[in-house]
Amino acid sequence: MKGLNLPSYSTKVISKNGKEFIWDILRQKYLVITPEEWVRQHFVQMLINHYEYPSGLMANEVPLTLNNTKRRCDTVVYDRSGNPVIIIEYKRTTVPLTQKVFDQISRYNIVMKVPYLFVSNGIRSIACSVDYENNKITFLYDIPKYSDL
Repeated sequence: MKGLNLPSYSTKVISKNGKEFIWDILRQKYLVITPEEWVRQHFVQMLINHYEYPSGLMANEVPLTLNNTKRRCDTVVYDRSGNPVIIIEYKRTTVPLTQKVFDQISRYNIVMKVPYLFVSNGIRSIACSVDYENNKITFLYDIPKYSDL
């Protein structure tokens, strides 16, 4: 897989029937390595190891229904009361983080109504906060530590 602009970690990768699989710490199982999954696993590890996000308060592939259509948020982070506080959308490294990506995560947020949105393609990562009272989005200089949410 292509190098990422994310901290490296000791990946658990196995080969089975000619395919490579990576360990998903949140779902506690091996998954086929796709370019997007490679980004997801590195980003999740970064949140846990560098920003002190509790793995028990994170989930991958969280289902939601939007306009009678089933969708999945790539990763959702919850507060200690179980309320969603962050939606994260991942793209493969070759996909630029355009308005289209923000439109996608914003549609998910119509349902989830979280205060933070993150997007990453492994090369570039963007975090923003949502101020519902003033109908304003603020792009953040860095990802907040979990204790600062």
